[in-house]
Amino acid sequence: MKRLCISGLLFSVLFTSCQEKAKEETKNPETQSKDEVIVYEEYSGTEPTTPEETEFYEPKVPVVNPTSQSGAPSDAIILFDGSSLDNWISAKDSTAAKWHLNDDGSMTVNDKTGDIQTKQNFGDIQLHIEWKSPLPVQREGQNRGNSGIFLNGLYEVQVLDQNNNPTYVNGQVASIYKQHVPLAMASVPTGEWNTYDIIYHAPEFNEEGGKIKSGTITVIHNGVRYRTILKLKAPHLI
Repeated sequence: MKRLCISGLLFSVLFTSCQEKAKEETKNPETQSKDEVIVYEEYSGTEPTTPEETEFYEPKVPVVNPTSQSGAPSDAIILFDGSSLDNWISAKDSTAAKWHLNDDGSMTVNDKTGDIQTKQNFGDIQLHIEWKSPLPVQREGQNRGNSGIFLNGLYEVQVLDQNNNPTYVNGQVASIYKQHVPLAMASVPTGEWNTYDIIYHAPEFNEEGGKIKSGTITVIHNGVRYRTILKLKAPHLI
């Protein structure tokens, strides 16, 4: 999986949980017919008797510096470092991106210039985004600070100034627009920087165009994990 960073740090944390299997009562094997006996292959054979029998040392795990000079993990692809828009093009005609480059190292949407996209194409990614809505507050509903992050050109993680600004919940901030509602709203005050950490696994298709594996998106908004989507809507082909 590629790890992408727009600005700031990109953190990758994996939490796992273990659930002890409940013991099931079984009949005495001697009184069961051959067809009734259940054999659990994972428990067959001799159990390891020493810790060394459960340890392995290959393949080696790559070493990553989480605090490199760029401010992002050393294995991240820096899509925007605050100095140029060289990694971006117009989504409409693939010409140079025409958004504003600001003195503080951020970029701002340039009115009527259209969407921008990365020059590189990506599949499975981990993406870090920092964004804020403008002050003073202008307009209401979907017209207040509306933007979005599109994945594979199909799925939009909504960007919106949601503070004191009700709208339809499947189009609110951090929703997967018109597809899934977030579990909570974790926006900071208008004019402050929000963060998105997005983990995306693209859907997979066979040669005939049939989907063999659903895509998933996990959105972490300002450190709050919204949800993992297990069945994304998609056309037959990407």
